[in-house]
Amino acid sequence: MSRYSPVRLLSDLGYAVRKQMAEIGYAARLMSKLLALTGPALARFGLVRDQILFLGNYSLAIIAVSGLFVGFVLGLQGYYTLQRYGSESALGLLVALGLVRELGPVVTALLFAGRAGTALTAEIGIMKRDEVLSYMEMTAIDPVRRILAPRFWGGIIAMPLLAAVFSAVGIMGGWLVGVVMIGIDAGSFWSQMQGGVDVWRDVGNGVIKSFVFGVTVTFVALHQGFEAQPTPEGVSRATTRTVVVASLAVLGLDFLLTAAMFSV
Repeated sequence: MSRYSPVRLLSDLGYAVRKQMAEIGYAARLMSKLLALTGPALARFGLVRDQILFLGNYSLAIIAVSGLFVGFVLGLQGYYTLQRYGSESALGLLVALGLVRELGPVVTALLFAGRAGTALTAEIGIMKRDEVLSYMEMTAIDPVRRILAPRFWGGIIAMPLLAAVFSAVGIMGGWLVGVVMIGIDAGSFWSQMQGGVDVWRDVGNGVIKSFVFGVTVTFVALHQGFEAQPTPEGVSRATTRTVVVASLAVLGLDFLLTAAMFSV
């Protein structure tokens, strides 16, 4: 039979689809188990707290610096755009809405995936390579309950906090460019922002986005690490997949959430 015969191609396609469906099914089972372990994980909040500190320390510096420079860019671009219409005083509103609605949650999630997400995947993958997870199973300790669940909720809680830091630092960056460097009236900058940003519609939806992105990125990182091949090459490929899959998932979910939140 030829290597490129229709029968062989159909067989390869069926195998690929079946393998992908099996992976999706296993991921769904893992997610359901993590959600079922919410109570036990939060009951031992010390473990979750340690993961919040661990993941936050991994990502805080790069998120704060990135937020500052994003605020700089928003301040400059917003000023040049608003200047055409004589609305420079609305710069604070533009910077705040751009950050709390979109850039804060999205950029934070992408940076979180590249920094803390890869660290989670590598950590779980190395545990699997060194047979730590197998040893725990042999001693009647559930690795999902003891290892994955605290990290899962640590990432979910850390993500909105990091997004808030990103947005706050970004607003300060926009203030430095607009008020200190360009010379926009400081009162107009803050008053426009205060009057135009709605706590529930704008800030609240941004928090919801960051929570959803936290669930997505943390679960992808843990799943890739838990399913990594127990070799150095397998762990390396798993960390790469974490960044790719989590980033694409965040961008896709951002479109869906934005359409659902701001179209009504």
